[in-house]
Amino acid sequence: METTNVTPRRRGLLGAVAAGLVAAIGLGGAAPAGAAERLDRDVLRRTVDGLPGEDVTGALVRVTGDDGTWWGTSGVADRRTGERVRSDVSFRIGSITKLFTGTLLLQLAGEGRVDLGAPVRRYLPGLLPEGYDGVTVGMLLDHTSGLPPADREMTVGDGSNAWRVAHRFDSWSPEQIVRGALRGHDRPVSVPGGRQQYNGVNSFVAGLLVERVTGRSYAHEVRSRITRPLGLGRTYVPAPRDTSLPEPHAHGYLALDREGGLADVTEQSPYPWAEGGMVSTAADLDRFLNALFAGRLLRPAQQRLLFTLPGPEVVVTDPEKRFSRAGLMPAVLPNGVEVWGKTGSEPGYVNGLFATKDRSRRLVYSLNYTNRPGKPEKPYILGIAKAAFTGAGKP
Repeated sequence: METTNVTPRRRGLLGAVAAGLVAAIGLGGAAPAGAAERLDRDVLRRTVDGLPGEDVTGALVRVTGDDGTWWGTSGVADRRTGERVRSDVSFRIGSITKLFTGTLLLQLAGEGRVDLGAPVRRYLPGLLPEGYDGVTVGMLLDHTSGLPPADREMTVGDGSNAWRVAHRFDSWSPEQIVRGALRGHDRPVSVPGGRQQYNGVNSFVAGLLVERVTGRSYAHEVRSRITRPLGLGRTYVPAPRDTSLPEPHAHGYLALDREGGLADVTEQSPYPWAEGGMVSTAADLDRFLNALFAGRLLRPAQQRLLFTLPGPEVVVTDPEKRFSRAGLMPAVLPNGVEVWGKTGSEPGYVNGLFATKDRSRRLVYSLNYTNRPGKPEKPYILGIAKAAFTGAGKP
């Protein structure tokens, strides 16, 4: 395994958590307020060393904050050549892309070019039918729009790894995804603003809204407003037909059968676009999250929305997966430490980033996950979370 350490700064310490922690540890604890233990690099090293196997072919973990910076890798980036995972590999970040999309919309709101309380149809009159007049721009960010989910036949099929492998190069435009979701639905599936239910279609609509308001492509806006100003040189929105990843990168694998057959799905369609199509690195994602929480990307009024949850009048479909007005997921650790962030996955990749509000501890990780039937990623995520936050881990 490859690791590095950076001398810590002297400040109080708080915790961080891995992607999926909301589901893995849970919310609603009556635990007293607390803070993270001092970063234990030995525990982190043992935890990451123990990850590779039939479920995880490669892993990259980066922990950053007031107690210093630590990163570790294990496993192979390419099973064919045996090349080891590197700390600077590129990977598909999946739904972490939604944070970039939400940031763009909040920036436009801060500039007075978008009204979060206005109907989406004001900006995209030809996309949503009249029955969706009650869906506002802000509802796209906190998943309370009531928009129907994406057409399963287009996006996930029967849900099997075999289907994902066979259809990994399928591609649709954002408009096709939205119209496929709306097919047969003249009105929202729930009262707009009344129920919070995670739905990627919201981000496709948000990306189209960004393009309509700015007159430029979503990729251009991400580049000019976020990645270029922050110096995120390895983070980008792939072109519609760009199925490759830049070197160096970690290969993604899916298990096709119970006998251990694995399919390399590194090459795949980037059609998820503003919903989940971006490519990045752990260092870039840490820099983005640090800047976002520090208020470098948003004006004060929009910055407050990062950590504002919908009111009690909103029904939360899954209490373990709540979202703020800006699309961030909160999680409360067993000792009461609160963290915020986002998870993201694509076939072959499971990722996440989380941080305390004051940025004193941040965590980014990416696993090359085979998605074997009956083998959930939850135990691996929980192990990383314990090691990064509590200093506890299973060697």
